[in-house]
Amino acid sequence: MREFKSGTYTKQYQYKSFTPSKLTRFVWENDKVISLLTKASQSLGELNAYAQLVPDVNLFIEMHKMKEATTSSRIEGTQTSMDEALLSERDIKPEQRDGWQEVQNYIGALNYSLDRLNKLPLSTRLLREAHERLLSGVRGENKMPGEIRTSQNWIGGANIASAVFVPPHPNDLSDSLNDLEKFWHDENWELPALIRIAVSHFQFETIHPFLDGNGRIGRLLITLQLMEYKLLDKPVLYLSDFFERNRGAYYDALIRVTNSHDIDQWIRFFLTGVIETAQKSKSTFIQIGVLRESYANKLLELGKRASIASELLKQMYAQPITSARKVEELLDVTPATANRLLKEMEKIGILKESTGYARNRIYVLDEYLRIFKE
Repeated sequence: MREFKSGTYTKQYQYKSFTPSKLTRFVWENDKVISLLTKASQSLGELNAYAQLVPDVNLFIEMHKMKEATTSSRIEGTQTSMDEALLSERDIKPEQRDGWQEVQNYIGALNYSLDRLNKLPLSTRLLREAHERLLSGVRGENKMPGEIRTSQNWIGGANIASAVFVPPHPNDLSDSLNDLEKFWHDENWELPALIRIAVSHFQFETIHPFLDGNGRIGRLLITLQLMEYKLLDKPVLYLSDFFERNRGAYYDALIRVTNSHDIDQWIRFFLTGVIETAQKSKSTFIQIGVLRESYANKLLELGKRASIASELLKQMYAQPITSARKVEELLDVTPATANRLLKEMEKIGILKESTGYARNRIYVLDEYLRIFKE
């Protein structure tokens, strides 16, 4: 990427902060980037088309969101698993509740942002609103939820003097964020949307505008841009899993841009992530289709109860862990009916009881959940 300048280090008191350059026109000519961009666009298009054909796709999207929430939170140190995140608050052990709530907050921030995007263009304001929901009532609630930081933060190291990276000084944040917002909506700059999203992610993480939660908001921003630029009709692609599995390369690629202005290698890394994740997401939908057909055949064994079991199964595609109490509420049935239905669905191999208890049992749509955990 010729003419791209990532920014400069500015001497502050006892440390140097990095001030990103304004995003001015740069020329991209790398054949490898062009090849990856073509493949990434094709993979996204195939995923988008396939998602349109999946019946009740919104139910399965809820599971994609849950995986994104647990993975993105895990990158920041939260240890909540998908199995735990899917439990209701009353079923969560007290020592696991803080992590569980962080994951729920991420889902809330994601859902809020996607809904808000229908009424408000992508903006710093929208990200601030998402950030407020992300940090409310959890670790980081004392770090200005929803507000741009007014003090210096840093990444890595025991203190600012030993930090791996120091983002811009608070006085420089307003200009940097305004420039980034203009970049999102610059229609006169004919830059491919995926290139714009890749550069935006680097720029946002470099600015690090919040005291906490920048990584999660930065990854959420990718999803919002995919929707804003009409690359996807449904939010079915999330890159946190790719970033986590390649965490060292992810951080190295970002820091290399600040040190040597080499945005080219970051864009190649980002596009590789889009390709791999889009193909994996499409494969997930295909596996779900095969499994749904298998479940439909098994339900025939229940005779008259097949109809009500089918309704429960549909609900469990969005929430694949349940209990008798939940089934009572979902289907408006008696405790006896709920327990009997769960036991029958366990008997035919659709559900799996996970506690081993005689009471307060929890049932899992195990084969389905495993697709998302792979």
